[in-house]
Amino acid sequence: MLVELSIRNFAIIKEVTISFQKGLNILTGETGAGKSIIIDALGLLLGGRASADFVRYGQARAEVEGLFELPTGHPALAVCESIGVQIEQDGMLVVRRDISSQGKSIIRLNGQLITLAMLRELGPWLVTVHGQHDTHMLMQADKHINWLDAYGEQALGTAKQEYSKLYASYRRTKQDLEHMTRNDRELAQRIDLLQYQLNEIEAASLTPGEDEKLAKQRKKWMNIEKVYASIQDAYRSLYGDQKGMDWLGHAMSELERVASFDEQLTPIVESVQSAYYQVEDAVHQLRNLSYQMDFNPEQLAEVERRLDQIQSLKRKYGKNVDDILEYAASIQDELDDMHHYEDRLLQVQSRLQELAADLAVEALELSVIRRDCADKLAKEIEQQLKELHMERARFAIDVRQTTDEDGVEIEGVRRQIDANGMDQVEFLISPNPGEPLRSLAKIASGGELSRVMLAIKTILAGTDQVETLIFDEVDTGVSGRAAQAIAEKLVRVASKRQVLCITHLPQVASMADAHFLIKKEMSEMETMTRVERMTDDERVIELARMLGGAEVTTKTEEHAREMIMLGRERKAAQ
Repeated sequence: MLVELSIRNFAIIKEVTISFQKGLNILTGETGAGKSIIIDALGLLLGGRASADFVRYGQARAEVEGLFELPTGHPALAVCESIGVQIEQDGMLVVRRDISSQGKSIIRLNGQLITLAMLRELGPWLVTVHGQHDTHMLMQADKHINWLDAYGEQALGTAKQEYSKLYASYRRTKQDLEHMTRNDRELAQRIDLLQYQLNEIEAASLTPGEDEKLAKQRKKWMNIEKVYASIQDAYRSLYGDQKGMDWLGHAMSELERVASFDEQLTPIVESVQSAYYQVEDAVHQLRNLSYQMDFNPEQLAEVERRLDQIQSLKRKYGKNVDDILEYAASIQDELDDMHHYEDRLLQVQSRLQELAADLAVEALELSVIRRDCADKLAKEIEQQLKELHMERARFAIDVRQTTDEDGVEIEGVRRQIDANGMDQVEFLISPNPGEPLRSLAKIASGGELSRVMLAIKTILAGTDQVETLIFDEVDTGVSGRAAQAIAEKLVRVASKRQVLCITHLPQVASMADAHFLIKKEMSEMETMTRVERMTDDERVIELARMLGGAEVTTKTEEHAREMIMLGRERKAAQ
């Protein structure tokens, strides 16, 4: 669970540290006080996109740090291990993210630097955020299949994995077939182009590494006169009367003549002797080199012409000769494929038919399991809605298929398929008795959508291992008894998971295990957001404000105090 959240220089937050607890943590405050900023900051710890706009005006960087406590066996521990981060036995994990005023982001996990990709792999296991965006997603029928599959993940697991593998192969093979069946004119043009390129490369008779060898030769030929002159000068300096070797030989003779008189001269004699023989060998090598050096200007011209030819090929086919030869091999393979076009086409068509047949079997199995999951989920949602004061509502999940002439034949009918299978899923609802089931997206009110979303989230909360759930104003559009039902539902979820909830409803706030007030303070010099955990008396004032608006009266305070007392009784009774 999320133990503590620290935020510094983030938007209008100067410095805030919030210590959360198990159960239901409620955050309230006036509109614009900064409640959404808290969620944005926490989103960065889950892998959200960083921006320089997050940094408080006039500051060099923003800092967000979260302390999480993970139970033994939690999936997040395995993710940490896979990315090379060690977690102590107490299961405490510190996630820190710094954002500079230039928008650059630094991420640390228990003090160890990690990448954004690593954080995004870990984040979904730490916290799940449910906001108004989720309610909007309920309005999009094409997203309903994702909700159903999340509910049936365990039942669908193996079947969906097999289908996904086959579908990926099917899509690749179909794309290959579409690529191969382009018209003959395009094919002929492609063959002509590739054959021209191959002929041009083959005509050059390139050898691996030739450009590097020629570059070395050119450097040698361009400087050969300087090299020859220096060799000759060095040779004349070492060999001849009164030259280096002559003097070195004289020194060696003199020392050898007197070495027997003083044993300290022995190592010196040996050094001079070694130097003499080394110089003698160098003189022989210099002489041989000077005999071998035969400069021909035509040789340099030939090297230049060859390098120009290779440079022309580099501009078209690769950065060096090895790349050019590799490209030639690739177009040779493509030409071979094209010359065996009809045989290859038949093979791909046959492969596609085999994959389509296998895909039909897997899609059908996936559909059967999904229908079973849909029936179970619909019943559970209907029961949850009853608990949310939609007693007469009926809920169903329509799982249907669409015919498609270009689709896959399944049980004698060509059906449209995609990455999820052959099913299209849509949630249907009848809020009132006597009304037919119709699309949730078309007829549900805002309050009904909020309750359906909370029902789904309550069900899904029992199927995953995420310890912390955040509900960001999911109670929008409801009031009265429905609001009270939502509050009790959140308490039920909070008995199994840590819940953080941003709300404007006093019914929900009265159920808090920990209640935090978010408020914005302004002076002539700055604006900043503060977060404070409220005492019981402060909670009464805040609930009274939520009940009565700007003016807090004795009656609203009495009502608020009564709501808190009843909330405790209801929680104790659960």
